[in-house]
This record gives sequence, structure tokens and C-alpha cells, in this order.
Amino acid sequence: MTIMSDKRTATDATPSAGWLTKLKTMPNESAAKMLTVTVSLCFVCSVIVSGVAVTLRPLQAANKALEKNRVILQAAGLLDEEKTGDIQALFDELVEVRVVDLDTGLYIDMPDPKTHDQRKAAKDPTQNYPIPDERDVAKIKQRAQQASVYLVQREGELQNLILPVHGYGLWSTMYGFLALESDINTVAGLSFYEHAETPGLGGEIDNPKWRARWAGKFAHNEHGSPRLEVIKGRVDGSREGAVHQVDGIAGATLTSKGVSNMMRYWLGENGFGPYLVRLRANSG
Repeated sequence: MTIMSDKRTATDATPSAGWLTKLKTMPNESAAKMLTVTVSLCFVCSVIVSGVAVTLRPLQAANKALEKNRVILQAAGLLDEEKTGDIQALFDELVEVRVVDLDTGLYIDMPDPKTHDQRKAAKDPTQNYPIPDERDVAKIKQRAQQASVYLVQREGELQNLILPVHGYGLWSTMYGFLALESDINTVAGLSFYEHAETPGLGGEIDNPKWRARWAGKFAHNEHGSPRLEVIKGRVDGSREGAVHQVDGIAGATLTSKGVSNMMRYWLGENGFGPYLVRLRANSG
């Protein structure tokens, strides 16, 4: 009587090991071996890259939010460029975040206004407002119904109001912040945190020397109409309207025009206009 052994070889017990053994025995020049190794390496690398991307996503979001806060402080002249410190702590100490209904100019009560994502809301049909072509001077197509605003107050008195602004330039949508003084008309500063304009040309909107030319300009005329603009060439201080004008950027006509259109839209009746009117009335 022949007794059949129930024992299995290691290769039978672990098919993957048998597959690896078979792969090792293949000639290195074998097309099947090269294809198998290539596909395996690609799979392993894709898993690693995907894992790293998922792991880093929260950190990237936090860094992006921190950069926005830095630019807000920079626009209002509250950030010492020569010193590095805890930007988030400084922001939390000096800046109050509120959310405004752009149609009425009234504040919206929220448990935590800092969580309001204006850019995300602008893409949500339930939270955005499609802008008619004849009003869309900033070329942004739609905007959020509610916008974040940033207030700097000392002893209960408004010192600075920082408004998020965006509009299309030559190659991209430019995102930044316009800071106003306590009179809600005099410009304290302008800074951008995202754009893809041409380096050395339209990209000069990030140049500190050009940004410094905005300080002291008036956003509106005596009738409350938005007049802030970037002109072609240099501003002639002796001419009427110079208080509303900023020097143009050489070789960047369309970017300069985009910045002007951005100011015209967001300072006007279709942007922050109703809110600014209410704020001036209450402060007066």
C-alpha cells in the first residue's frame, strides 16, 4: 500500500515565492522579465508617491493658509519684512475675520468666520453669483455671495480694513489683498499671494517698490465712485486724478489693466461697494 504524503513544498505553499523564483531564473534579456520588473517598479513607486501626497496634503493646506495670512499682514503694513516670527500668532492677535453678504453689505453671523472658504464658495452654484458679461470687468465669471473681510482694530477703533480682491491679468487670475486705512478710502497697501503673470514683466506686481506706490492713494472720489487705477507710464502728481493713480509696469500693459479692472469691480457696487458704504456711514 502506497502512502501519499500530505506535505507540500515551500513553493507550493507560497505561490508568490514560486513566482519570484521563476522570475529569477529568467534571463535578464528576457522581454517578459524586463516588462514584469518595469511594471512592478512603476506600481510600487505610484503607491509611494500617492501615500506621500496624501500625507503631505494637510501640511500643504496649512502652509497655503499661513501664506495668505502673511500677505494680509503685509498688505496692511503690519509685518516687519526683516523679522521672522510666528505669523499665525501675530495674525490672531491683530486681525478679526468677518463674513459679509456682498449684496446687502451686512455681516453674516458664523460660529467661526475663519472657516469660510470664499474661493470654494465661488465655484458652488448654491453659494455663488454668476456675473453678467456687462458687469464682469474683472473677468472672473462668478463670485461668492459672501466674502471674508479682515479688520484691524485698536481700543475698539478701526485701523485697517483688508479686502480680498481678484481678477484676470494676462495669463492668470491674480489673487491678493487691498488694505485701506481707517477712513476706508486711503490705501494702506496691496499684496498678491497667487498669480501666473510673466516673471520680470507682469510678475512685477510682487515687487516691493511697485507695491509701495499704492500707499496713500485714494480708492474712491468725492462721490464714492471707485477711481483707483494703474495707468500707462508714470503718474504726474500735478495732474487731476493723480491721487487715484499708480505707475504702470513697463511691458505689462494687460497685467496693469487687469489690476485696474480688479479694483474697479471689487470697490464698486457689484463687489464690496454696499459694505463700504455701510461701514463709512457707521464710522461717520
